[in-house]
Amino acid sequence: MANSKKQAWFFYTTGLPSDIEIEVDDITFHLHKFPLMSKSKKLHQLITEQEQRLEQSKVYPHIKLENFPGGSEIFEMVIKISYGFKVDIFASTAVPLRCAAEYLEMTEEYSPENLISKTERFLSQFVFTNIQESIKALKACESVSSLVESLGLTEQCIDSIVSKASLSDPSSFYGWPINNGGIFAVDRKKQSKDSKTELWFEDLTELSFPIFRRVILAMKSRDLSPEIVERSLLTYAKKHIPGISRSSSSSSSSSSSSSTIASENQQRELLETIISDLPLTTTTTRSLFGLLRSAIILNASENCRKFLEKKIGSNLEKATLDDLLIPSYSYLNETLYDVDLVERLLRRFLENAAVSSSSLTVVGKLIDGVLGEIASDGNLKPEKFYNLAVLLPVQARVYDDGLYRAVDIYFKTHPWILEAEKEKICSVMDCRKLTVEGCIHAAQNERLPLRAVVQVLFLEQLQLRQVITGTLLTEEDGDGEEEVVELGRWKETVKENQVLRLDLDTMRTRVNQLEKECLYLKKVIAKIDKESLKGNDGQSKWSIGKKFGCKFTTQVCDSHEATMVDGRSRRFLS
Repeated sequence: MANSKKQAWFFYTTGLPSDIEIEVDDITFHLHKFPLMSKSKKLHQLITEQEQRLEQSKVYPHIKLENFPGGSEIFEMVIKISYGFKVDIFASTAVPLRCAAEYLEMTEEYSPENLISKTERFLSQFVFTNIQESIKALKACESVSSLVESLGLTEQCIDSIVSKASLSDPSSFYGWPINNGGIFAVDRKKQSKDSKTELWFEDLTELSFPIFRRVILAMKSRDLSPEIVERSLLTYAKKHIPGISRSSSSSSSSSSSSSTIASENQQRELLETIISDLPLTTTTTRSLFGLLRSAIILNASENCRKFLEKKIGSNLEKATLDDLLIPSYSYLNETLYDVDLVERLLRRFLENAAVSSSSLTVVGKLIDGVLGEIASDGNLKPEKFYNLAVLLPVQARVYDDGLYRAVDIYFKTHPWILEAEKEKICSVMDCRKLTVEGCIHAAQNERLPLRAVVQVLFLEQLQLRQVITGTLLTEEDGDGEEEVVELGRWKETVKENQVLRLDLDTMRTRVNQLEKECLYLKKVIAKIDKESLKGNDGQSKWSIGKKFGCKFTTQVCDSHEATMVDGRSRRFLS
């Protein structure tokens, strides 16, 4: 039908030689006057004027159309339609085609069933009834902005998007236009494929940011669901700001590289605007962490970062350990991870008066996990470790095994810290909340300070006494139906006693060793005291108990004698 060359376009279908040339961009179209003059009022006037000037010559009229909407590609479609041929049209070409029809004055008054009415009917029936097609049409508005605003097409596209987005089920937004009855043909296969492979949230990311912002503002002004507004914003941010999503596929990374948001300043401005538009409530904590990481990297404003920290802190129980392990991007921080940020987020969480006990427990496990990860950082100061550990309230931890594990890792990585610093860190733990496994490990842990080990052993001894005493009382008081109930408790206690007995020898050995060390220290100190008294009678003596805080005597091990335990064990099992 047509033959396209570098700078010339010929229409051979009519079998008649061309009698007019129309130049659009860098292409000259060799056409026929009558089909164009019968549809376009503007072309009719331009051709008539040139023919009058060229009346005495045999030169064809040559018309140059400046700033034609959509360029030569759209003008080619106009030619085919004017000649009466069926063309394929999509949402992306309908908008520039409507603008081209306006430019050429192809109105109903000039010619019935003209291009303006046909494109408007196509837009209203097959584009504005579908959210994905409306987004594609809105994207096309960017290329013909000079005319599209005056025609109101941008607002029509935005209105369509917002009204369809208000539907609760995004899957109902899909669809595609059908044949328009002769003048436009639609590639159904392509439309169906696009609908299945793209969500409309992803389609929004193809818009330029000024147009996208207008869509968001329209959504908010009409009280659209905060979840829809938020998802639209976060999807757009992930597409145009590298680093927000840690698990970025090759396709997303390639799309980000082709983004129009190129410079760091542009990315920062985009990020701050997106964050300012976020709804007050949110459920996407993981995505917010991505925004926070980018805000730190791009050095976003302090208000921007505080806003994100507040939103994340209010829902900290929904975070994961991976979320909280944010690297220290500033050269001012010596640690691998940003510990100060974790502390600020935890404070934000604790400021919430409506924190439930279950949420507090979840956050407690989360922070203990963070402590376990940062403990191996050689640059982490004891004060920072202590401040984060002690910030959690007591009721946040059901057991202290997670905290003990973090403390042990920290002592292993930092063997040079002072004994006083070790004791301060250990003061965060409650030895009564250690499990049997935790107590066994702590009792034999040479990295722990002496006071902590003795405390663990003492508490273990008290627990053992309580178990033994409780078992004896159960045997004496059990009677009738109560005896059956107590029997079950007795069996359970026996099992616990057997477990404790297995560890008894180890604990007794450890205590004896510590007592020997204490006795040795007493002798050494007594010798020093005698020498000091000889030199200066005015000096007061000091004791091993005051120096080391050890209030126990050798009697502390009396209940651990093997004969006593073995005898009672035989009695339990008889």
